[in-house]
Amino acid sequence: MRIDVYVPLVLSLLLSAVSPVVGRRLAPAPAARTLAISGLVTAAATAWGLLLLAGTLAEDAPPLAEEAREHGPRIPDPVPEIIALAAIAALTVGLLRLYRALRAHRATRRALLRLCEAHPGDTELIVAASPVPRAFAVPGSPGRILVTSAMLGALDSTERRVLLDHERAHLAHRHARWAALTDLAAAVNPLLIPVRDTVAFLLERWADESAARSVGDRNVAARALARAALITHRSRDVCALGFSERAVARRVAALQTAPPPTAPLIAAAVVVLGAIPVLGAVDATSDFFDLLGLILLR
Repeated sequence: MRIDVYVPLVLSLLLSAVSPVVGRRLAPAPAARTLAISGLVTAAATAWGLLLLAGTLAEDAPPLAEEAREHGPRIPDPVPEIIALAAIAALTVGLLRLYRALRAHRATRRALLRLCEAHPGDTELIVAASPVPRAFAVPGSPGRILVTSAMLGALDSTERRVLLDHERAHLAHRHARWAALTDLAAAVNPLLIPVRDTVAFLLERWADESAARSVGDRNVAARALARAALITHRSRDVCALGFSERAVARRVAALQTAPPPTAPLIAAAVVVLGAIPVLGAVDATSDFFDLLGLILLR
Protein backbone atom coordinates (compact mmCIF):
# COMPACT_ATOMS: atom_id res chain seq x y z
CA MET A 1 0.00 0.00 0.00
CA ARG A 2 2.93 2.32 0.65
CA ILE A 3 3.55 2.55 -3.11
CA ASP A 4 0.40 1.35 -4.89
CA VAL A 5 -1.85 3.93 -3.31
CA TYR A 6 0.17 6.71 -4.95
CA VAL A 7 0.12 5.15 -8.44
CA PRO A 8 -3.09 6.98 -9.56
CA LEU A 9 -1.54 10.33 -8.63
CA VAL A 10 1.64 9.61 -10.57
CA LEU A 11 -0.29 8.30 -13.56
CA SER A 12 -2.46 11.44 -13.52
CA LEU A 13 0.66 13.51 -14.16
CA LEU A 14 1.82 11.12 -16.89
CA LEU A 15 -1.57 11.09 -18.62
CA SER A 16 -1.66 14.89 -18.56
CA ALA A 17 1.85 15.03 -20.01
CA VAL A 18 1.11 12.70 -22.93
CA SER A 19 -2.40 13.96 -23.75
CA PRO A 20 -1.22 16.82 -26.05
CA VAL A 21 1.02 14.38 -27.92
CA VAL A 22 -1.88 11.94 -28.32
CA GLY A 23 -4.06 14.79 -29.59
CA ARG A 24 -1.51 15.62 -32.29
CA ARG A 25 -0.73 12.08 -33.43
CA LEU A 26 -4.15 10.43 -33.30
CA ALA A 27 -7.40 11.13 -35.13
CA PRO A 28 -9.69 13.36 -33.02
CA ALA A 29 -12.49 10.84 -32.46
CA PRO A 30 -10.45 7.95 -30.99
CA ALA A 31 -8.12 10.39 -29.22
CA ALA A 32 -11.02 12.16 -27.49
CA ARG A 33 -12.68 8.89 -26.49
CA THR A 34 -9.56 7.21 -25.12
CA LEU A 35 -8.36 10.28 -23.22
CA ALA A 36 -11.81 10.92 -21.76
CA ILE A 37 -12.22 7.32 -20.60
CA SER A 38 -8.67 7.13 -19.25
CA GLY A 39 -9.12 10.45 -17.46
CA LEU A 40 -12.38 9.37 -15.87
CA VAL A 41 -10.95 6.05 -14.69
CA THR A 42 -7.81 7.74 -13.37
CA ALA A 43 -9.88 10.32 -11.48
CA ALA A 44 -11.99 7.57 -9.88
CA ALA A 45 -8.86 5.60 -8.92
CA THR A 46 -7.29 8.75 -7.48
CA ALA A 47 -10.34 9.49 -5.35
CA TRP A 48 -10.38 5.91 -4.10
CA GLY A 49 -6.67 6.10 -3.31
CA LEU A 50 -7.21 9.25 -1.29
CA LEU A 51 -10.05 7.52 0.55
CA LEU A 52 -7.73 4.63 1.41
CA LEU A 53 -5.09 7.06 2.68
CA ALA A 54 -7.70 8.79 4.82
CA GLY A 55 -8.85 5.39 6.09
CA THR A 56 -5.43 4.66 7.58
CA LEU A 57 -6.42 6.99 10.41
CA ALA A 58 -8.87 4.31 11.56
CA GLU A 59 -6.27 2.93 13.93
CA ASP A 60 -6.17 6.27 15.70
CA ALA A 61 -9.92 6.26 16.37
CA PRO A 62 -10.49 6.44 20.17
CA PRO A 63 -11.85 2.87 20.74
CA LEU A 64 -9.18 1.25 18.56
CA ALA A 65 -6.41 3.37 20.01
CA GLU A 66 -7.41 2.42 23.56
CA GLU A 67 -7.54 -1.27 22.61
CA ALA A 68 -4.13 -0.98 20.96
CA ARG A 69 -2.62 0.37 24.16
CA GLU A 70 -4.06 -2.55 26.13
CA HIS A 71 -3.24 -5.37 23.69
CA GLY A 72 0.26 -5.60 22.34
CA PRO A 73 2.52 -3.32 20.34
CA ARG A 74 1.28 -0.72 17.94
CA ILE A 75 1.26 -1.67 14.25
CA PRO A 76 3.47 0.71 12.25
CA ASP A 77 1.50 3.27 10.30
CA PRO A 78 1.39 2.41 6.56
CA VAL A 79 1.60 6.13 5.77
CA PRO A 80 2.49 9.19 7.86
CA GLU A 81 -0.46 10.75 9.63
CA ILE A 82 0.15 14.06 7.83
CA ILE A 83 -0.37 12.26 4.49
CA ALA A 84 -3.70 10.87 5.68
CA LEU A 85 -4.81 14.31 6.82
CA ALA A 86 -3.73 15.78 3.47
CA ALA A 87 -5.80 13.08 1.73
CA ILE A 88 -8.86 14.11 3.74
CA ALA A 89 -8.32 17.74 2.74
CA ALA A 90 -7.88 16.77 -0.93
CA LEU A 91 -11.08 14.70 -0.85
CA THR A 92 -12.98 17.60 0.67
CA VAL A 93 -11.72 20.03 -1.96
CA GLY A 94 -12.46 17.51 -4.71
CA LEU A 95 -16.04 17.02 -3.55
CA LEU A 96 -16.54 20.78 -3.42
CA ARG A 97 -15.12 21.19 -6.94
CA LEU A 98 -17.29 18.33 -8.18
CA TYR A 99 -20.40 19.95 -6.71
CA ARG A 100 -19.58 23.28 -8.32
CA ALA A 101 -18.92 21.62 -11.69
CA LEU A 102 -22.22 19.75 -11.58
CA ARG A 103 -24.09 22.91 -10.61
CA ALA A 104 -22.45 24.85 -13.47
CA HIS A 105 -23.37 22.14 -16.00
CA ARG A 106 -26.97 22.12 -14.83
CA ALA A 107 -27.20 25.91 -14.97
CA THR A 108 -25.79 26.03 -18.50
CA ARG A 109 -28.12 23.30 -19.70
CA ARG A 110 -31.17 25.00 -18.17
CA ALA A 111 -30.21 28.33 -19.77
CA LEU A 112 -29.85 26.79 -23.23
CA LEU A 113 -33.10 24.85 -22.92
CA ARG A 114 -34.93 28.03 -21.91
CA LEU A 115 -33.77 29.66 -25.14
CA CYS A 116 -35.30 26.78 -27.11
CA GLU A 117 -38.49 26.13 -25.17
CA ALA A 118 -40.64 28.56 -27.17
CA HIS A 119 -40.00 26.63 -30.40
CA PRO A 120 -41.70 23.41 -31.56
CA GLY A 121 -40.09 20.22 -30.32
CA ASP A 122 -39.21 18.98 -33.81
CA THR A 123 -37.37 22.18 -34.78
CA GLU A 124 -33.68 21.45 -35.27
CA LEU A 125 -32.45 24.94 -36.15
CA ILE A 126 -33.30 27.91 -33.99
CA VAL A 127 -32.21 31.34 -35.16
CA ALA A 128 -31.99 34.00 -32.47
CA ALA A 129 -32.10 37.66 -33.45
CA SER A 130 -28.87 38.95 -31.95
CA PRO A 131 -25.96 41.16 -33.10
CA VAL A 132 -23.55 38.81 -31.31
CA PRO A 133 -22.21 35.98 -33.53
CA ARG A 134 -22.79 32.72 -31.70
CA ALA A 135 -23.57 29.08 -32.40
CA PHE A 136 -24.44 26.32 -29.95
CA ALA A 137 -25.29 22.64 -30.06
CA VAL A 138 -28.00 22.15 -27.42
CA PRO A 139 -28.09 18.47 -26.36
CA GLY A 140 -31.41 16.86 -25.63
CA SER A 141 -34.15 14.76 -27.18
CA PRO A 142 -34.09 15.98 -29.83
CA GLY A 143 -30.92 18.04 -29.93
CA ARG A 144 -31.13 21.61 -31.22
CA ILE A 145 -28.80 23.98 -32.99
CA LEU A 146 -29.00 27.56 -31.77
CA VAL A 147 -27.45 30.17 -34.07
CA THR A 148 -27.68 33.94 -33.98
CA SER A 149 -28.70 35.98 -37.00
CA ALA A 150 -25.36 37.81 -36.86
CA MET A 151 -23.48 34.58 -37.40
CA LEU A 152 -25.66 33.34 -40.24
CA GLY A 153 -25.55 36.72 -41.97
CA ALA A 154 -21.75 36.80 -41.91
CA LEU A 155 -21.30 33.45 -43.69
CA ASP A 156 -22.06 32.43 -47.26
CA SER A 157 -24.25 29.42 -48.03
CA THR A 158 -21.40 26.87 -48.06
CA GLU A 159 -19.90 28.25 -44.87
CA ARG A 160 -23.31 28.10 -43.19
CA ARG A 161 -23.50 24.44 -44.15
CA VAL A 162 -20.12 23.87 -42.51
CA LEU A 163 -21.35 25.63 -39.39
CA LEU A 164 -24.52 23.53 -39.17
CA ASP A 165 -22.72 20.27 -39.93
CA HIS A 166 -20.19 21.10 -37.23
CA GLU A 167 -22.94 21.57 -34.65
CA ARG A 168 -24.79 18.46 -35.87
CA ALA A 169 -21.61 16.46 -35.27
CA HIS A 170 -21.55 17.67 -31.66
CA LEU A 171 -25.10 16.40 -31.23
CA ALA A 172 -24.72 13.14 -33.16
CA HIS A 173 -21.61 12.06 -31.28
CA ARG A 174 -22.79 13.29 -27.87
CA HIS A 175 -19.81 15.57 -27.40
CA ALA A 176 -21.48 17.32 -24.49
CA ARG A 177 -21.30 14.09 -22.50
CA TRP A 178 -17.62 13.51 -23.27
CA ALA A 179 -16.87 17.11 -22.28
CA ALA A 180 -18.89 16.79 -19.08
CA LEU A 181 -17.12 13.56 -18.08
CA THR A 182 -13.66 15.06 -18.46
CA ASP A 183 -14.76 18.24 -16.72
CA LEU A 184 -15.97 16.21 -13.73
CA ALA A 185 -12.79 14.11 -13.76
CA ALA A 186 -10.69 17.29 -13.64
CA ALA A 187 -12.87 18.63 -10.84
CA VAL A 188 -12.13 15.55 -8.73
CA ASN A 189 -8.46 15.47 -9.73
CA PRO A 190 -7.05 18.87 -10.82
CA LEU A 191 -3.93 17.12 -12.12
CA LEU A 192 -6.13 16.07 -15.06
CA ILE A 193 -6.95 19.62 -16.16
CA PRO A 194 -4.58 19.31 -19.18
CA VAL A 195 -6.47 16.16 -20.20
CA ARG A 196 -9.77 18.01 -19.94
CA ASP A 197 -8.46 20.86 -22.09
CA THR A 198 -7.04 18.47 -24.69
CA VAL A 199 -10.33 16.58 -24.93
CA ALA A 200 -12.25 19.86 -25.33
CA PHE A 201 -9.97 20.78 -28.24
CA LEU A 202 -10.28 17.31 -29.77
CA LEU A 203 -14.08 17.44 -29.64
CA GLU A 204 -13.96 20.61 -31.75
CA ARG A 205 -11.48 18.97 -34.11
CA TRP A 206 -13.78 15.93 -34.31
CA ALA A 207 -16.69 18.18 -35.34
CA ASP A 208 -14.42 20.01 -37.80
CA GLU A 209 -13.48 16.75 -39.50
CA SER A 210 -17.11 15.65 -39.64
CA ALA A 211 -18.16 18.94 -41.23
CA ALA A 212 -15.30 18.72 -43.74
CA ARG A 213 -16.45 15.24 -44.79
CA SER A 214 -20.03 16.45 -45.14
CA VAL A 215 -19.16 19.31 -47.49
CA GLY A 216 -16.47 17.27 -49.22
CA ASP A 217 -13.87 20.04 -49.09
CA ARG A 218 -11.42 20.52 -46.23
CA ASN A 219 -10.36 23.94 -47.50
CA VAL A 220 -13.95 25.19 -47.44
CA ALA A 221 -14.30 23.91 -43.86
CA ALA A 222 -11.05 25.67 -42.90
CA ARG A 223 -12.28 28.89 -44.49
CA ALA A 224 -15.59 28.72 -42.62
CA LEU A 225 -13.77 28.17 -39.33
CA ALA A 226 -11.42 31.08 -40.00
CA ARG A 227 -14.32 33.34 -40.98
CA ALA A 228 -16.27 32.44 -37.85
CA ALA A 229 -13.18 33.07 -35.73
CA LEU A 230 -12.61 36.47 -37.34
CA ILE A 231 -16.22 37.51 -36.79
CA THR A 232 -16.10 36.36 -33.21
CA HIS A 233 -12.86 38.23 -32.60
CA ARG A 234 -14.33 41.46 -33.97
CA SER A 235 -17.28 41.17 -31.62
CA ARG A 236 -14.89 40.47 -28.70
CA ASP A 237 -16.90 37.39 -27.85
CA VAL A 238 -16.07 33.71 -27.76
CA CYS A 239 -17.96 31.25 -29.60
CA ALA A 240 -18.85 30.00 -32.94
CA LEU A 241 -17.59 26.59 -33.89
CA GLY A 242 -16.02 26.29 -30.44
CA PHE A 243 -13.54 29.02 -31.30
CA SER A 244 -10.78 30.20 -29.00
CA GLU A 245 -7.93 32.42 -30.14
CA ARG A 246 -5.22 29.97 -29.09
CA ALA A 247 -6.81 26.94 -30.70
CA VAL A 248 -8.31 28.22 -33.93
CA ALA A 249 -5.01 28.49 -35.80
CA ARG A 250 -4.23 24.84 -35.03
CA ARG A 251 -7.69 23.76 -36.15
CA VAL A 252 -7.48 25.68 -39.41
CA ALA A 253 -4.01 24.28 -40.08
CA ALA A 254 -5.22 20.74 -39.38
CA LEU A 255 -8.03 21.11 -41.92
CA GLN A 256 -5.53 22.23 -44.54
CA THR A 257 -3.59 18.97 -44.23
CA ALA A 258 -4.52 15.32 -44.67
CA PRO A 259 -6.82 13.76 -42.06
CA PRO A 260 -4.85 12.37 -39.10
CA PRO A 261 -4.36 8.58 -38.80
CA THR A 262 -6.45 6.34 -36.58
CA ALA A 263 -3.31 4.78 -35.01
CA PRO A 264 -4.95 2.03 -32.91
CA LEU A 265 -1.67 1.24 -31.12
CA ILE A 266 -1.53 4.75 -29.67
CA ALA A 267 -5.15 4.48 -28.57
CA ALA A 268 -4.46 1.10 -26.96
CA ALA A 269 -1.44 2.54 -25.13
CA VAL A 270 -3.58 5.34 -23.68
CA VAL A 271 -6.20 2.82 -22.53
CA VAL A 272 -3.49 0.76 -20.82
CA LEU A 273 -2.16 3.91 -19.18
CA GLY A 274 -5.64 4.58 -17.84
CA ALA A 275 -5.98 1.00 -16.58
CA ILE A 276 -2.76 0.99 -14.54
CA PRO A 277 -4.18 3.30 -11.80
CA VAL A 278 -7.05 0.85 -11.34
CA LEU A 279 -4.61 -2.01 -10.78
CA GLY A 280 -2.71 0.10 -8.27
CA ALA A 281 -5.94 1.02 -6.48
CA VAL A 282 -7.03 -2.63 -6.34
CA ASP A 283 -3.73 -3.72 -4.84
CA ALA A 284 -3.78 -0.84 -2.37
CA THR A 285 -7.34 -1.81 -1.39
CA SER A 286 -6.24 -5.37 -0.65
CA ASP A 287 -3.38 -4.06 1.51
CA PHE A 288 -5.77 -1.70 3.31
CA PHE A 289 -8.18 -4.49 4.25
CA ASP A 290 -5.27 -6.65 5.40
CA LEU A 291 -4.20 -3.77 7.64
CA LEU A 292 -7.75 -3.31 8.89
CA GLY A 293 -7.95 -7.01 9.68
CA LEU A 294 -4.75 -6.81 11.74
CA ILE A 295 -6.13 -3.84 13.67
CA LEU A 296 -9.45 -5.56 14.45
CA LEU A 297 -7.94 -8.93 15.32
CA ARG A 298 -5.11 -7.59 17.43
